[in-house]
Amino acid sequence: MTSCSIPTTPTAAAPSPPPPPAPAAAGWSPAPVVPLASQPPPALVVDRPLPDQLAMGLVVIRYRAENLRIVPVYGPAALDVSPRIGHIHVTVDDAPWHWADASGEPLILQSLPPGPHKVWIGLADPTHKILDSKTVAFTVPPHSGGH
Repeated sequence: MTSCSIPTTPTAAAPSPPPPPAPAAAGWSPAPVVPLASQPPPALVVDRPLPDQLAMGLVVIRYRAENLRIVPVYGPAALDVSPRIGHIHVTVDDAPWHWADASGEPLILQSLPPGPHKVWIGLADPTHKILDSKTVAFTVPPHSGGH
């Protein structure tokens, strides 16, 4: 018979993992699951149209809201939601009308004629009050294609 022996040398306990970084240190915003006592003002960040798509006559504008979640909830009662919620309003080339969007997805515009254009994006609360806005000016180059 053969015997098997287990070494009696004590093994070092695995070091415990470091605690996760504090949210502020990691650049995270507060979890959107509890009311916030105070909130910084909402802000809108808008990128220029994506150049490769613009060259094909397709306008893709990425945006994001800071200190406000984009969701399809409207009306005065939604003003009490915390963290703050809202949506965007969009106007193209100073049109006398606009549309509201609560998708949080990039804006995609097709079939604009070649030439200069501008898109106004307003960050709105649930009652459609504009909290911040940006205007993006760009030129659609002459293009061929079936957009």
